[in-house]
Amino acid sequence: MKNIVLATAISALMAAPAMAESVKIGFMTTLSGGAGVIGKQQQNAVNLAMEHKANTLGGFDAEVIFVDDQRKPDVAKQLANRLIKSDRVDVIAGVSWSSLLMAVHKQVTSSDTLLISANAGPSPLAGERCHPNFVSISWQNDQTPEGMGKYMQDAGVKSVYTLSPNYQAGKDMITGLKRYYKGDIVEEVYTKLGQTDFQAELSALRAAKPEATFIFQPGGMGINFIKQWKQAGMDDVSDLYTVFSVDAISLPVLKDAAIGTLSTQTWSPDLDNAMNARFVADYKAKFGGYPSYYAAQAYDSIMAIDHALAKGGSTDAATMAGVLAKGGIPTTRGMLRMNSNHFPIQTMYLREAVKDADGVATTRIVSTVFENHADAYAQDCTF
Repeated sequence: MKNIVLATAISALMAAPAMAESVKIGFMTTLSGGAGVIGKQQQNAVNLAMEHKANTLGGFDAEVIFVDDQRKPDVAKQLANRLIKSDRVDVIAGVSWSSLLMAVHKQVTSSDTLLISANAGPSPLAGERCHPNFVSISWQNDQTPEGMGKYMQDAGVKSVYTLSPNYQAGKDMITGLKRYYKGDIVEEVYTKLGQTDFQAELSALRAAKPEATFIFQPGGMGINFIKQWKQAGMDDVSDLYTVFSVDAISLPVLKDAAIGTLSTQTWSPDLDNAMNARFVADYKAKFGGYPSYYAAQAYDSIMAIDHALAKGGSTDAATMAGVLAKGGIPTTRGMLRMNSNHFPIQTMYLREAVKDADGVATTRIVSTVFENHADAYAQDCTF
Protein backbone atom coordinates (compact mmCIF):
# COMPACT_ATOMS: atom_id res chain seq x y z
CA MET A 1 0.00 0.00 0.00
CA LYS A 2 2.85 2.38 0.91
CA ASN A 3 4.49 1.70 -2.45
CA ILE A 4 1.27 2.60 -4.27
CA VAL A 5 0.92 5.88 -2.35
CA LEU A 6 4.59 6.75 -2.99
CA ALA A 7 4.27 5.96 -6.68
CA THR A 8 1.13 8.10 -6.92
CA ALA A 9 2.88 11.02 -5.19
CA ILE A 10 5.88 10.79 -7.51
CA SER A 11 3.60 10.66 -10.56
CA ALA A 12 1.75 13.75 -9.34
CA LEU A 13 5.00 15.66 -8.87
CA MET A 14 6.21 14.70 -12.33
CA ALA A 15 2.91 15.73 -13.87
CA ALA A 16 2.84 19.12 -12.14
CA PRO A 17 4.17 22.04 -14.20
CA ALA A 18 7.67 23.14 -13.27
CA MET A 19 7.83 26.38 -11.31
CA ALA A 20 9.15 29.26 -13.42
CA GLU A 21 12.49 30.69 -12.38
CA SER A 22 12.25 34.15 -10.90
CA VAL A 23 14.35 37.27 -10.36
CA LYS A 24 13.85 39.81 -7.61
CA ILE A 25 15.00 43.43 -8.03
CA GLY A 26 15.31 46.05 -5.33
CA PHE A 27 14.98 49.52 -6.84
CA MET A 28 16.37 52.17 -4.50
CA THR A 29 15.56 55.80 -5.15
CA THR A 30 14.38 58.97 -3.43
CA LEU A 31 10.59 59.03 -3.26
CA SER A 32 10.03 61.64 -0.54
CA GLY A 33 11.02 65.24 0.12
CA GLY A 34 12.13 67.78 -2.46
CA ALA A 35 14.12 65.20 -4.42
CA GLY A 36 11.15 62.84 -4.60
CA VAL A 37 10.11 64.16 -8.01
CA ILE A 38 13.16 62.45 -9.52
CA GLY A 39 12.38 59.15 -7.83
CA LYS A 40 8.74 59.28 -8.91
CA GLN A 41 9.82 59.57 -12.54
CA GLN A 42 12.16 56.62 -12.09
CA GLN A 43 9.42 54.57 -10.44
CA ASN A 44 7.03 55.40 -13.29
CA ALA A 45 9.62 54.34 -15.85
CA VAL A 46 10.41 51.05 -14.09
CA ASN A 47 6.72 50.21 -13.89
CA LEU A 48 6.35 51.05 -17.59
CA ALA A 49 9.31 48.81 -18.47
CA MET A 50 7.80 45.96 -16.45
CA GLU A 51 4.50 46.50 -18.27
CA HIS A 52 6.29 46.42 -21.63
CA LYS A 53 7.98 43.17 -20.59
CA ALA A 54 4.80 41.66 -19.08
CA ASN A 55 6.62 41.26 -15.72
CA THR A 56 9.02 38.75 -17.28
CA LEU A 57 12.69 39.56 -17.75
CA GLY A 58 14.89 37.29 -19.85
CA GLY A 59 12.47 34.39 -19.33
CA PHE A 60 12.36 34.88 -15.54
CA ASP A 61 9.27 35.92 -13.61
CA ALA A 62 10.26 39.33 -12.24
CA GLU A 63 9.38 41.28 -9.11
CA VAL A 64 10.48 44.84 -8.29
CA ILE A 65 10.58 46.12 -4.72
CA PHE A 66 10.78 49.94 -4.46
CA VAL A 67 12.44 51.52 -1.43
CA ASP A 68 12.73 55.19 -0.47
CA ASP A 69 16.27 56.17 0.56
CA GLN A 70 15.12 59.68 1.63
CA ARG A 71 18.41 60.99 0.13
CA LYS A 72 20.17 59.91 3.35
CA PRO A 73 23.26 57.66 3.24
CA ASP A 74 22.45 55.96 6.56
CA VAL A 75 18.92 55.14 5.38
CA ALA A 76 20.31 53.81 2.09
CA LYS A 77 22.66 51.47 3.97
CA GLN A 78 19.82 50.16 6.15
CA LEU A 79 17.64 49.57 3.09
CA ALA A 80 20.45 47.80 1.23
CA ASN A 81 20.90 45.49 4.21
CA ARG A 82 17.19 44.72 4.23
CA LEU A 83 17.03 44.10 0.50
CA ILE A 84 20.01 41.72 0.63
CA LYS A 85 19.27 39.80 3.82
CA SER A 86 15.47 39.88 4.21
CA ASP A 87 14.11 40.35 0.69
CA ARG A 88 16.99 38.34 -0.81
CA VAL A 89 17.04 40.34 -4.03
CA ASP A 90 19.26 39.36 -6.96
CA VAL A 91 19.84 42.94 -8.12
CA ILE A 92 19.81 46.36 -6.47
CA ALA A 93 19.27 49.09 -9.07
CA GLY A 94 18.60 52.82 -9.09
CA VAL A 95 20.51 54.92 -6.52
CA SER A 96 20.21 58.50 -7.77
CA TRP A 97 22.71 60.30 -5.55
CA SER A 98 26.47 59.79 -5.62
CA SER A 99 26.81 60.09 -1.84
CA LEU A 100 24.31 57.25 -1.40
CA LEU A 101 25.92 55.07 -4.05
CA MET A 102 29.28 55.51 -2.36
CA ALA A 103 27.66 54.53 0.94
CA VAL A 104 26.12 51.25 -0.27
CA HIS A 105 28.61 50.17 -2.94
CA LYS A 106 30.89 47.93 -0.86
CA GLN A 107 28.00 46.52 1.15
CA VAL A 108 26.11 45.41 -1.96
CA THR A 109 28.95 44.25 -4.21
CA SER A 110 30.61 42.18 -1.46
CA SER A 111 27.32 40.32 -0.87
CA ASP A 112 27.40 38.77 -4.37
CA THR A 113 24.45 40.96 -5.37
CA LEU A 114 24.57 42.82 -8.68
CA LEU A 115 24.50 46.62 -8.22
CA ILE A 116 23.27 48.68 -11.19
CA SER A 117 23.35 52.47 -11.14
CA ALA A 118 20.56 54.12 -13.08
CA ASN A 119 21.94 57.58 -12.40
CA ALA A 120 24.88 58.29 -10.07
CA GLY A 121 28.38 57.73 -11.46
CA PRO A 122 30.96 58.92 -8.89
CA SER A 123 34.55 59.00 -10.12
CA PRO A 124 36.04 56.68 -7.43
CA LEU A 125 33.74 53.84 -8.54
CA ALA A 126 34.87 54.24 -12.14
CA GLY A 127 38.50 54.08 -11.16
CA GLU A 128 40.37 52.63 -8.20
CA ARG A 129 37.24 51.49 -6.35
CA CYS A 130 35.57 49.78 -9.31
CA HIS A 131 34.10 46.32 -8.72
CA PRO A 132 33.06 43.51 -11.10
CA ASN A 133 29.61 43.32 -9.45
CA PHE A 134 28.89 46.99 -10.16
CA VAL A 135 27.59 48.23 -13.53
CA SER A 136 26.54 51.74 -14.55
CA ILE A 137 23.74 52.02 -17.09
CA SER A 138 23.84 55.82 -16.93
CA TRP A 139 27.17 57.69 -17.09
CA GLN A 140 30.26 58.58 -15.16
CA ASN A 141 29.55 61.94 -13.49
CA ASP A 142 32.29 63.83 -15.33
CA GLN A 143 31.04 62.90 -18.81
CA THR A 144 28.05 65.23 -19.14
CA PRO A 145 29.90 68.40 -18.03
CA GLU A 146 32.85 67.34 -20.20
CA GLY A 147 30.44 67.76 -23.11
CA MET A 148 29.47 71.24 -21.95
CA GLY A 149 33.12 72.13 -21.34
CA LYS A 150 33.99 71.15 -24.90
CA TYR A 151 31.04 73.09 -26.32
CA MET A 152 31.96 76.23 -24.35
CA GLN A 153 35.63 75.92 -25.34
CA ASP A 154 34.73 75.50 -29.02
CA ALA A 155 32.31 78.46 -28.78
CA GLY A 156 35.12 80.70 -27.56
CA VAL A 157 33.74 81.45 -24.10
CA LYS A 158 36.47 83.39 -22.27
CA SER A 159 35.37 83.19 -18.61
CA VAL A 160 32.94 81.15 -16.51
CA TYR A 161 31.59 81.19 -12.96
CA THR A 162 30.54 77.76 -11.64
CA LEU A 163 27.94 76.78 -9.04
CA SER A 164 27.49 73.18 -7.93
CA PRO A 165 26.32 71.41 -4.73
CA ASN A 166 29.03 70.42 -2.29
CA TYR A 167 29.04 66.63 -2.61
CA GLN A 168 30.75 63.99 -4.76
CA ALA A 169 28.72 64.57 -7.92
CA GLY A 170 29.03 68.34 -7.60
CA LYS A 171 32.81 68.09 -7.47
CA ASP A 172 32.89 65.58 -10.35
CA MET A 173 30.84 67.98 -12.49
CA ILE A 174 33.36 70.78 -12.15
CA THR A 175 36.27 68.39 -12.72
CA GLY A 176 34.58 67.24 -15.93
CA LEU A 177 33.93 70.79 -17.11
CA LYS A 178 37.55 71.82 -16.54
CA ARG A 179 38.89 68.78 -18.37
CA TYR A 180 37.75 70.32 -21.68
CA TYR A 181 37.13 74.00 -20.89
CA LYS A 182 40.45 75.88 -20.74
CA GLY A 183 39.22 79.46 -20.27
CA ASP A 184 39.22 81.47 -17.05
CA ILE A 185 37.34 80.00 -14.07
CA VAL A 186 36.33 83.24 -12.33
CA GLU A 187 34.97 81.49 -9.23
CA GLU A 188 34.25 77.88 -8.26
CA VAL A 189 31.34 77.98 -5.80
CA TYR A 190 29.96 74.96 -3.95
CA THR A 191 26.45 75.37 -2.57
CA LYS A 192 24.62 73.32 0.05
CA LEU A 193 22.97 70.13 -1.23
CA GLY A 194 19.23 70.82 -1.22
CA GLN A 195 19.68 74.61 -1.12
CA THR A 196 16.65 76.66 -2.20
CA ASP A 197 17.75 80.29 -1.73
CA PHE A 198 20.50 81.51 -4.06
CA GLN A 199 20.24 85.27 -3.52
CA ALA A 200 23.69 85.56 -1.92
CA GLU A 201 25.31 83.57 -4.74
CA LEU A 202 23.55 85.65 -7.40
CA SER A 203 24.72 88.89 -5.77
CA ALA A 204 28.31 87.67 -5.81
CA LEU A 205 27.93 86.51 -9.40
CA ARG A 206 26.55 89.89 -10.46
CA ALA A 207 29.59 91.60 -8.97
CA ALA A 208 31.98 89.20 -10.73
CA LYS A 209 30.37 89.77 -14.17
CA PRO A 210 31.58 86.56 -15.85
CA GLU A 211 30.90 86.01 -19.53
CA ALA A 212 29.27 82.66 -18.72
CA THR A 213 27.78 80.85 -15.74
CA PHE A 214 27.81 77.06 -15.48
CA ILE A 215 25.47 75.31 -13.05
CA PHE A 216 24.84 71.78 -11.90
CA GLN A 217 21.75 72.07 -9.69
CA PRO A 218 19.55 68.98 -10.16
CA GLY A 219 15.85 68.66 -9.34
CA GLY A 220 14.29 71.30 -7.11
CA MET A 221 17.61 73.10 -6.70
CA GLY A 222 17.67 73.87 -10.42
CA ILE A 223 14.07 75.06 -10.40
CA ASN A 224 14.76 77.52 -7.58
CA PHE A 225 18.07 78.69 -9.04
CA ILE A 226 16.70 79.45 -12.51
CA LYS A 227 13.57 81.16 -11.12
CA GLN A 228 15.76 83.42 -8.98
CA TRP A 229 18.17 83.94 -11.89
CA LYS A 230 15.34 85.22 -14.07
CA GLN A 231 13.81 87.35 -11.29
CA ALA A 232 17.20 89.00 -10.73
CA GLY A 233 17.60 89.78 -14.45
CA MET A 234 20.82 87.79 -14.62
CA ASP A 235 20.49 87.13 -18.37
CA ASP A 236 21.78 90.71 -18.79
CA VAL A 237 24.86 89.86 -16.71
CA SER A 238 25.99 86.42 -17.89
CA ASP A 239 25.11 83.59 -20.30
CA LEU A 240 23.74 80.50 -18.52
CA TYR A 241 24.93 76.96 -19.36
CA THR A 242 23.60 73.94 -17.50
CA VAL A 243 23.78 70.22 -16.86
CA PHE A 244 21.07 68.28 -15.01
CA SER A 245 19.13 71.47 -14.30
CA VAL A 246 16.81 72.04 -17.29
CA ASP A 247 14.89 68.87 -18.04
CA ALA A 248 11.49 67.18 -17.77
CA ILE A 249 11.68 67.64 -13.98
CA SER A 250 12.11 71.41 -14.07
CA LEU A 251 10.53 72.45 -17.39
CA PRO A 252 6.87 71.88 -16.36
CA VAL A 253 7.51 74.41 -13.57
CA LEU A 254 9.90 76.81 -15.30
CA LYS A 255 8.08 76.81 -18.66
CA ASP A 256 9.00 79.95 -20.67
CA ALA A 257 11.69 80.92 -18.14
CA ALA A 258 13.94 78.11 -19.37
CA ILE A 259 13.26 78.27 -23.12
CA GLY A 260 16.49 78.64 -25.06
CA THR A 261 18.70 77.31 -22.26
CA LEU A 262 21.46 74.98 -23.43
CA SER A 263 22.53 71.75 -21.73
CA THR A 264 24.43 68.60 -22.60
CA GLN A 265 23.11 65.08 -22.15
CA THR A 266 23.39 61.51 -23.44
CA TRP A 267 19.61 61.25 -23.99
CA SER A 268 16.77 63.39 -25.26
CA PRO A 269 13.08 62.65 -25.89
CA ASP A 270 13.59 63.28 -29.61
CA LEU A 271 16.42 60.74 -29.93
CA ASP A 272 15.55 58.75 -33.03
CA ASN A 273 15.29 55.02 -32.31
CA ALA A 274 12.38 52.62 -31.93
CA MET A 275 12.78 51.86 -28.23
CA ASN A 276 12.99 55.54 -27.31
CA ALA A 277 9.98 56.44 -29.46
CA ARG A 278 7.86 53.79 -27.73
CA PHE A 279 9.14 54.74 -24.28
CA VAL A 280 8.45 58.47 -24.69
CA ALA A 281 5.03 57.99 -26.30
CA ASP A 282 3.83 55.47 -23.70
CA TYR A 283 5.26 57.45 -20.80
CA LYS A 284 3.47 60.62 -21.95
CA ALA A 285 0.21 58.74 -22.48
CA LYS A 286 0.36 57.00 -19.10
CA PHE A 287 1.76 59.75 -16.87
CA GLY A 288 0.75 62.96 -18.64
CA GLY A 289 4.13 64.52 -19.39
CA TYR A 290 7.58 64.05 -20.85
CA PRO A 291 9.97 61.63 -19.16
CA SER A 292 13.34 62.86 -17.92
CA TYR A 293 16.74 61.25 -18.47
CA TYR A 294 16.34 59.91 -14.92
CA ALA A 295 13.26 58.06 -16.14
CA ALA A 296 14.95 56.94 -19.37
CA GLN A 297 17.86 55.40 -17.49
CA ALA A 298 15.58 53.72 -14.96
CA TYR A 299 13.77 52.17 -17.93
CA ASP A 300 17.15 51.22 -19.42
CA SER A 301 18.20 49.51 -16.18
CA ILE A 302 15.27 47.11 -16.49
CA MET A 303 16.09 46.50 -20.14
CA ALA A 304 19.69 45.79 -19.11
CA ILE A 305 18.56 43.20 -16.55
CA ASP A 306 16.31 41.63 -19.19
CA HIS A 307 19.30 41.45 -21.57
CA ALA A 308 21.62 40.00 -18.91
CA LEU A 309 19.14 37.28 -17.96
CA ALA A 310 18.26 36.41 -21.55
CA LYS A 311 21.93 36.04 -22.55
CA GLY A 312 23.29 34.58 -19.31
CA GLY A 313 20.36 32.44 -18.21
CA SER A 314 21.20 33.00 -14.53
CA THR A 315 20.56 35.42 -11.67
CA ASP A 316 24.14 34.97 -10.49
CA ALA A 317 25.72 38.43 -10.08
CA ALA A 318 28.97 37.57 -11.86
CA THR A 319 27.11 36.01 -14.79
CA MET A 320 24.80 39.00 -15.24
CA ALA A 321 27.68 41.48 -14.90
CA GLY A 322 29.72 39.48 -17.40
CA VAL A 323 26.97 39.74 -20.00
CA LEU A 324 26.54 43.48 -19.45
CA ALA A 325 30.31 44.04 -19.64
CA LYS A 326 30.21 42.88 -23.26
CA GLY A 327 27.87 45.74 -24.20
CA GLY A 328 25.30 45.49 -26.97
CA ILE A 329 22.62 46.42 -24.42
CA PRO A 330 19.36 47.65 -25.99
CA THR A 331 18.43 51.01 -24.41
CA THR A 332 16.55 54.22 -25.17
CA ARG A 333 19.94 55.60 -26.32
CA GLY A 334 20.46 52.76 -28.79
CA MET A 335 22.79 49.80 -28.31
CA LEU A 336 24.95 50.68 -25.34
CA ARG A 337 28.70 50.01 -25.42
CA MET A 338 30.56 49.36 -22.18
CA ASN A 339 34.07 50.29 -21.11
CA SER A 340 36.42 47.99 -19.18
CA ASN A 341 35.26 49.54 -15.88
CA HIS A 342 31.58 48.70 -16.55
CA PHE A 343 30.67 52.31 -17.42
CA PRO A 344 29.08 53.27 -20.77
CA ILE A 345 30.87 54.58 -23.83
CA GLN A 346 28.28 56.82 -25.48
CA THR A 347 27.34 59.87 -27.51
CA MET A 348 26.93 63.29 -25.89
CA TYR A 349 24.45 65.80 -27.33
CA LEU A 350 23.92 69.53 -27.00
CA ARG A 351 20.24 70.14 -26.19
CA GLU A 352 18.11 73.27 -26.20
CA ALA A 353 14.94 73.87 -24.19
CA VAL A 354 12.12 74.48 -26.69
CA LYS A 355 8.36 74.20 -27.05
CA ASP A 356 6.91 71.25 -28.95
CA ALA A 357 4.10 71.44 -31.52
CA ASP A 358 1.56 71.57 -28.67
CA GLY A 359 3.36 74.37 -26.87
CA VAL A 360 4.76 72.10 -24.15
CA ALA A 361 8.28 72.82 -22.92
CA THR A 362 10.78 70.06 -23.69
CA THR A 363 14.30 69.63 -25.08
CA ARG A 364 15.57 68.90 -28.57
CA ILE A 365 18.96 67.86 -29.86
CA VAL A 366 20.92 70.70 -31.48
CA SER A 367 24.17 68.90 -32.28
CA THR A 368 26.51 66.08 -31.30
CA VAL A 369 29.37 67.11 -29.00
CA PHE A 370 31.06 63.71 -28.53
CA GLU A 371 30.70 60.32 -30.19
CA ASN A 372 31.82 57.12 -28.43
CA HIS A 373 32.87 59.13 -25.40
CA ALA A 374 34.56 57.16 -22.60
CA ASP A 375 35.20 58.35 -19.05
CA ALA A 376 38.63 59.38 -17.82
CA TYR A 377 38.96 56.83 -15.00
CA ALA A 378 38.77 53.42 -16.71
CA GLN A 379 42.55 53.21 -16.84
CA ASP A 380 42.62 53.17 -13.02
CA CYS A 381 40.18 50.26 -12.75
CA THR A 382 41.48 46.72 -12.27
CA PHE A 383 39.18 43.86 -11.28
